[in-house]
Amino acid sequence: MAALLWRRASDGLALLRASLLGQLLVWVTATLVIVLSINLVLSLRQGNATAEIVTDHMLLGSARMIAEAVHVDGSGTIAADIPPAALEIFNTGYGDRVYYKVTTPWGNIIAGYEGLAEPRQQMVGQNMQFRDMDIRAMAITHPVVGLSEDGLVTVVIAVTRNGQKALRHRLWWSDFVNQSVLVAAAGLVTVFGLRRGLAPVLRLRDAVVASKRERLEPFDPASVQTELRPLVHALNDYMGRVQKQMAAQRRFVSNAAHQLRTPLTLLSTQAAVAAREQEEAARLEALQALTRSTRQVSRLAEQLLTLTRAEPGSRAPRAEHIDMAVIAREVLEAQAVDALQRGIDLGLDAEEKAPVVGDGTMLREMLVNLVDNALRYTPAPGDVTVRLKCVEDHVVLRVEDSGPGIPVSEHDQVFERFYRIIGTKADGSGLGLAIVREVVDGAGGTVTLGSAASGGLAVTVRLPRRQ
Repeated sequence: MAALLWRRASDGLALLRASLLGQLLVWVTATLVIVLSINLVLSLRQGNATAEIVTDHMLLGSARMIAEAVHVDGSGTIAADIPPAALEIFNTGYGDRVYYKVTTPWGNIIAGYEGLAEPRQQMVGQNMQFRDMDIRAMAITHPVVGLSEDGLVTVVIAVTRNGQKALRHRLWWSDFVNQSVLVAAAGLVTVFGLRRGLAPVLRLRDAVVASKRERLEPFDPASVQTELRPLVHALNDYMGRVQKQMAAQRRFVSNAAHQLRTPLTLLSTQAAVAAREQEEAARLEALQALTRSTRQVSRLAEQLLTLTRAEPGSRAPRAEHIDMAVIAREVLEAQAVDALQRGIDLGLDAEEKAPVVGDGTMLREMLVNLVDNALRYTPAPGDVTVRLKCVEDHVVLRVEDSGPGIPVSEHDQVFERFYRIIGTKADGSGLGLAIVREVVDGAGGTVTLGSAASGGLAVTVRLPRRQ
């Protein structure tokens, strides 16, 4: 049973923590309870002070009535006739007992109770103990007619504190009831206000999860409070980015399907031609064409896979210590045979070390695509040079070729996926520079296009240098 109650309490706390309204109610309720507690403590002190003031006024009035009843009789003796009203003033229905003492200037007790101590100050109430009872006592001095100028009697009057405590309790309870009603009313108003205040948030939630929002239309910031408008603007900006991403994905899928359909159709045709050919030379030529087309499709598939891995969030980020000089040498060694077959002089001008932090595999793919693009678009005889140096806190990679270059007006478009410059005769897929930009962005670098000294294209990549 205890375990079940504990589980239900834990579930309730979990739901409360997950609810904005619940958390606001907890904070508001806690604040009201703290304020109520402080007010009740202060009310208790104020009630006690008020009860003491009332009791002191009663004590002072009773003491004066007793003092005025002290007189000198015909034989010259000081006598005190205690008026009943002086004692009955304390009969408030709480069973209080009254004690008094009248003392002459010479210290003789005229009337009252022996052992009743005199308070430290005149006409000031003081809490004391008498016969194991809590009492409130007051003392005054009063002249007696018939005595000399120094003939002052001292009257000490005391009463048990039952009535005083009852008055304090009554005052405190009245404040408690009033403040509790105010707190309850404030709580209800707060709940109502929170519900009305959160209504725009709930409407915004309903709008977000609405089933007819496939087009991701922006929300109206004026439909929510001022404090929530930055959230609406952020949602609109996010949906705008999502729309752009969705549009890019649709273009990517459409272009990928188009790019794959053509070589796959060509593969099918070439395979059919090779199967029909009877002459060995013709069949060999068809098979060689089939092999070239297969390589193109394989390269396109590799680039598509590389582009997918380079996109943000597609794989866990890596922070490897990479030497771009080593990668450059390995890439150029791998591309050397292709460069010789194309009649292109492939060169490397690199410093001894170029340390960066990033994903080694993706940085290698980035350089492979840069060199492959340069080789594809540079006619023979031509030159392709990879330059690598460290400039302050960056590693600068520059790939130059002696090809036709790219018009400045198309420098931005060539980074789009599957974009091909009109009139280009090379057999590229239009993914090389798109891959380069994705990898460089992921590494925290920049990529820019320019002109080489030979008039061809120069691609400059700046990567943060590892310290």
